[in-house]
Amino acid sequence: MSTCFLGIGSNQRNPARQLRIALKFIRGLPTSSMLRVSSFYWTKAWGYQGQQVFCNAVVEIKTRLSPALLLKACQDIETRQGRIRRRKWGPRVIDIDILIYDTRKIQTETLVIPHPWILQRDFIMKPLQEICPLFHKFLI
Repeated sequence: MSTCFLGIGSNQRNPARQLRIALKFIRGLPTSSMLRVSSFYWTKAWGYQGQQVFCNAVVEIKTRLSPALLLKACQDIETRQGRIRRRKWGPRVIDIDILIYDTRKIQTETLVIPHPWILQRDFIMKPLQEICPLFHKFLI
């Protein structure tokens, strides 16, 4: 099984509740198990500034899903929760990003692993360090 870290965030429709709903869906992913969940972190919006604050967390899972199937599963969860993609870095009901997938490096049109901005975003770094202080070993 592969170790993966997912970033989840929301700034619409009771963001903390949206994260809890997403966690329930992630817990139900096929051939996967949830290992750890960080605390929830409230942060200013990144990118497009004229919006509500975000609630963010990081989830560690073990999975047999390939990176492509995991991405599809995450996008399916986003759709089930009512996400509509309107503006890059805009408001969203839920956002689920694959941050790390073992030590794999992937760069396609639809998927980049590790996530390209892990080290630049506190709303990823703080919860990731909370649940995996040695996460840098996955970035080598």
